[in-house]
Amino acid sequence: MADGLTPPGPDPAGHVPAVRPFLVTAGRVAGAGEAASGRTIPVETQVIATAEGLDALDRLSFEQHDIVAACKQPQSIAEIAARLRLHLNVVRVLAEDLRTAGHLAVYVPNAAVIHDASVLRRVIDGLRAIPDSRGVLRDTD
Repeated sequence: MADGLTPPGPDPAGHVPAVRPFLVTAGRVAGAGEAASGRTIPVETQVIATAEGLDALDRLSFEQHDIVAACKQPQSIAEIAARLRLHLNVVRVLAEDLRTAGHLAVYVPNAAVIHDASVLRRVIDGLRAIPDSRGVLRDTD
């Protein structure tokens, strides 16, 4: 109703982060190591928390804490962004910062493998298997 008495329904898109991505990265578009090398971390790159990273959890910023905590098991950059509902480039920048600080180990896949269509299909299927904020799986094709 438009009477102003009916509370609005749930947000169909789910929770929207209150902090803009450029604030999380302090305006940077590349992590510490990326700036020197000129290369961005591919979305299929696997990252896993190091013992040092797990020990430092209580000293990390909110987003860094969530990334390291999510990486107790190997995760791709794309999976982390989807699971934590963070902008992909924010995850790239923070993951590179965390790698530089020794909190994450980064494993970039072989270039020949990442161009294999079956690998890309598995990444897409894996991302679709992540439920949305309501616990509903995404459509498949």
